[in-house]
Amino acid sequence: MAVKIRLARGGAKKKPFYQVVVADERYPRDGRFIENLGQYDPKQNPPMVNLKEELTLEWLKKGAQPTATVRNLLRDKGILAKLQQA
Repeated sequence: MAVKIRLARGGAKKKPFYQVVVADERYPRDGRFIENLGQYDPKQNPPMVNLKEELTLEWLKKGAQPTATVRNLLRDKGILAKLQQA
C-alpha cells in the first residue's frame, strides 16, 4: 500500500481551499483519507499554510511520499530540513 501526503480540494467554485491529508494513493483526490495534517489556502495574501509539524514528520519517517505541491509547501515551512537533520 503506497501512502501519499497530498491536497484534498474543498471550497466553492473559483475559491479553492485545500486540506493536507495522508491517503492511500488508490483513493480519490477528495475521498477517503487516513489522517488530516493541516490546511492550505492559496487565495490569501500571503497564502495560508497550517500544518501539524510533529504528525507530518512522523508520517514522512514512516515512508509517506509527498506530492510535488506538498513537497514545496513542506520545504517552505522548513519541515523537510528538520527531517534531514533527524
